[in-house]
Amino acid sequence: MAGFPILKTGAVAQYPAIRASQYRNQILRFVDGNEQRYRDSAGPLHRWTIHFDYLDATEMAAIQDFFLINQGSFESFTFIDPWDNTSYQNCSMVGDNLAELTKQEFQNITSITIVENRP
Repeated sequence: MAGFPILKTGAVAQYPAIRASQYRNQILRFVDGNEQRYRDSAGPLHRWTIHFDYLDATEMAAIQDFFLINQGSFESFTFIDPWDNTSYQNCSMVGDNLAELTKQEFQNITSITIVENRP
């Protein structure tokens, strides 16, 4: 399984970046008003939004190639959490388009949202 590209600095993200966790809880409501609650996954699902504001041409090309190889949100890959270096083996990108902006020679800009997948 492919891994998310590492920048020249050795990091996987530039800051600011956003990390969130969510639980998939389900609630069944019965006719008499009682409720039954259960969790639909073993633990929290993680989500990261990473803004790249200062990529050089080589780093931007690596992100573009990675996006094309994964066919947007179709394929899964390994992502290393920039906060605690935990490796998440089954992640994918949200969305099937990659918006890019070049402001000057060493300032290519893009943003990617990554989610952890669970069966």
